Amino acid sequence: MKVYSSLVVGLICILHGAGVLAKSGSVADSLVIQFANKTRIVIHAPDKAGIKALANYDLNKVIRDMGAKLDSIPDGQEARITIEGANGQRYLRDTVIVVTKDKGRISVTIKADRDTIKSSSQTSQKSREVNDSKAEKARKKATSLNSFTSFQIGLNTLLTETEMAAYPSSRYDLKPLGSRYFALGIGQRPTLIKGKKARLSLQYGIEVAWNNYSFENDVTVQKGPAQLQFVDIQEAVKRTKLTVCNVQLPIVPRVSFYNESGKKILHIGLGAYAGYRVDSYSKIKFEDGSKKRDHDRYYTNDLRYGLMAQLGIVRTNLFVKYELNPVFQSGKGPDVRGLSFGISL
Repeated sequence: MKVYSSLVVGLICILHGAGVLAKSGSVADSLVIQFANKTRIVIHAPDKAGIKALANYDLNKVIRDMGAKLDSIPDGQEARITIEGANGQRYLRDTVIVVTKDKGRISVTIKADRDTIKSSSQTSQKSREVNDSKAEKARKKATSLNSFTSFQIGLNTLLTETEMAAYPSSRYDLKPLGSRYFALGIGQRPTLIKGKKARLSLQYGIEVAWNNYSFENDVTVQKGPAQLQFVDIQEAVKRTKLTVCNVQLPIVPRVSFYNESGKKILHIGLGAYAGYRVDSYSKIKFEDGSKKRDHDRYYTNDLRYGLMAQLGIVRTNLFVKYELNPVFQSGKGPDVRGLSFGISL
């Protein structure tokens, strides 16, 4: 096969020196190579420069591909190879064809003169369907409302607004680590304004929260005829508390900040929430292991509302919630507000 290439190059040089003319009198636009076995190679070109450009190609590769193509067509039909675009790179001299297959994707890479040129990429029907599915999922994710679930865990405390003679604050002191806050929530966080390094979003949803107020003293709450009563427990007590369960609707505008690589490094949120009391109960755990639980309203306010703040540093998410309305009905219990703080998971 190398003889063919050398022969063509030699004939090109002869044509260039002799100035061969076509029948029309113009510069030669065709080249015919006749072999002893009556096989001919006919090369047509618009001008002499087109024929001289054949020196840039490896005709051995062209002939091999032509032979492979002839095996796949019936006798008597024309076999044609068009050398243009990416295929032109394929047949350049001193080229190396590299075929790779990765996860159903077949890639053909042409290396010529130390340069790597991606010539073509053929994907099977199954791979195309997978890729289309991934692209569709990515598009939906980019335009979704960014749904999320959350679990909040923290601590509770009661802030006294007004000291009342009937309810000295020492009477309902709380255990700092025993008064725990829990909340489970779901929601959405659509993006309102998106920038390269900052993003404004609006978080909203619904959550169920449990406020546990664990008393420091051995007392429990009871519902009196007209107001709440803190009654001493005569038996040995391991823990005594009041639990209030609420369903809440938080709404929090949030600003997030990102670094150069697009990773979130900080977010700050300030908003409010409103909710409704769905249950409240007192619970006593005695030293002997027995328990006592009584469900009652205990003059607590059914409507709950307040302010909340969020602070996120990398993967650590903190929250604070402050109730604007009293925990108990006016004049029927201590004038206290609830404060909760902790982390969101």
